Amino acid sequence: MGSGIVDFHSHFFSRTFFETLAAQSPQPGTPEERLGRVLEKTGLALPGPDTSEHVARWRAEMDTHGVEHLVSFASVPPEISVLAEAAAAAEGHLTPFAIVNPLAPGAADRVRGLLQDGPFRGVLLFPAAHHYRLGDAAVRPVLEALHDARAIAVVHCGLLVVKLKDLLGLPRTQDIAYANPLDIVPAANAFPNARFVIPHFGAGFLRETLMAGTMCRNVYTDTSSSNSWMATQAADLTLADVFRKALGVFGPERILFGTDSCTFPRGWRADLLDAQRAAMTTCDLDDDDVALILGGNARRLLAGE
Repeated sequence: MGSGIVDFHSHFFSRTFFETLAAQSPQPGTPEERLGRVLEKTGLALPGPDTSEHVARWRAEMDTHGVEHLVSFASVPPEISVLAEAAAAAEGHLTPFAIVNPLAPGAADRVRGLLQDGPFRGVLLFPAAHHYRLGDAAVRPVLEALHDARAIAVVHCGLLVVKLKDLLGLPRTQDIAYANPLDIVPAANAFPNARFVIPHFGAGFLRETLMAGTMCRNVYTDTSSSNSWMATQAADLTLADVFRKALGVFGPERILFGTDSCTFPRGWRADLLDAQRAAMTTCDLDDDDVALILGGNARRLLAGE
């Protein structure tokens, strides 16, 4: 990797992703009919079956906006193999992460295999969706696998609404009682070679994210999404306020730029880069600090440093 922008938080959202959710939907009709109604309502573009074509579309977006590298998530288990194909087609410009439920049988062995034999550098964990805490004994084997590989866990905390699932009538099974960033602290202390990333500044748990970052040097945060969670806070916050708070704890060395880009025709979220650049201009950061947030920190993590 070079010295350009690295987006540490995107979702590949392949055709497999859409088809998997449509197959799970309780709505009437075939999966194709259910998905067709949602696409018509939202204007979303359904990717074709050729993974390399979807990669090419993302690469074109990256070139247009000066993005050197994407970290992209397999958002449902059937998409994991698709992301492996995408990484190969992207020729070094995409690093895949796999969604993992540590409670599933054989999860640790699968994680070890992904980290040892493929292009994967980490996992995406959703404690609120799968109803566990990182300190639970059942989660320990997966954390050991991450520790041994000096790999990364992106741990979704706070608020989570997937609009596509809502439109398909899928129930909201996430339990926010499992979404507290403070649950990461025991795991981060027990497995210091692993790196733990809290996306979206904690998505409503900003204070707890800052506390976790204070307690553990191997805890990071990312800047992704529109950060609409700010509307849920007791005090009025701007994005600049959030950046200043995060910089006060994490410094410029443990903040990772991300957008949460995921669908077409919207494509890569250049508007979020613009908003975050504007916020950072109020924080007395020099060019080197901004470069760390926009890419340098991600390159270091992805290299296992």
